[in-house]
Amino acid sequence: MSDPMRTPVSHQHPQTASLRSDPPRPRASLRTAVVWEVLQDALDRRVKATGRQALDVLDAGGGSGNFAVPLARLGHRVTVVDPSPNALFALERRAAEAEVADRVKGVQGDAHGLFDVAERGGYDVVLCHGVLEYVDDPAEGIRNAVAALRSEGVLSLLAAGLGGAVLARALAGHFKEAKQALQDPDGRWGQGDPMPRRFTAEQLTELVEGAGLRVGAVHGVRVFADLVPGVLVDTEPGALEALLKLEEAAAELSAFHSVATQLHVLGETGETSGS
Repeated sequence: MSDPMRTPVSHQHPQTASLRSDPPRPRASLRTAVVWEVLQDALDRRVKATGRQALDVLDAGGGSGNFAVPLARLGHRVTVVDPSPNALFALERRAAEAEVADRVKGVQGDAHGLFDVAERGGYDVVLCHGVLEYVDDPAEGIRNAVAALRSEGVLSLLAAGLGGAVLARALAGHFKEAKQALQDPDGRWGQGDPMPRRFTAEQLTELVEGAGLRVGAVHGVRVFADLVPGVLVDTEPGALEALLKLEEAAAELSAFHSVATQLHVLGETGETSGS
């Protein structure tokens, strides 16, 4: 997952600090801008509801801290659970460089044994980004993520979208692979496909609701970013900003969920569901 832009160290209240306030945005931000926008709003609402400036966040599969470190820079306490020692080492180094090592904790583990290393019912927000594609049982993965939430909390779920893969293979001229992905139960286009599983928006919302959460929002991520030639974005004046605005405008429209490379679902529980 691409690294979000680095925001300056701030002592602002997390509700007023912005994850997207440090222009210019790198091209990589096209891959995460929509997620950050939704996550920022969710954090703001949790801060207001709890009356606490710092929230407890669990980043399951958070790797080297692409989300964890910026969240810690906003003042939140983040626990990252990841099976890779190398990723956790990179997380430690990144947190130290950002001067947030005291607010970021990395522990080795996976979604299946989440509560061997994380506290059950101990977090205001749980991030489950790029995890469901790889677990043996996605429903169990979601149940564990939800069980980590406090009685009032938010789940941020990001997973690979089926439609985006089908469209990408078709546009590349691999029509048989596109059809294979469309018909395969796991959304894979063949044996060489590096992605173990993909989802539709309906599948993800069913998983979230089946775990007892209310679906607060569904967004398509990277609807256009992976299809637009990089040379166009990099050389045309204003193209990056215009593409980012297009991504944000299309993200909420259900018609574009079916062609997004990734899908983001926000699940809410407790009083949050009435926000």
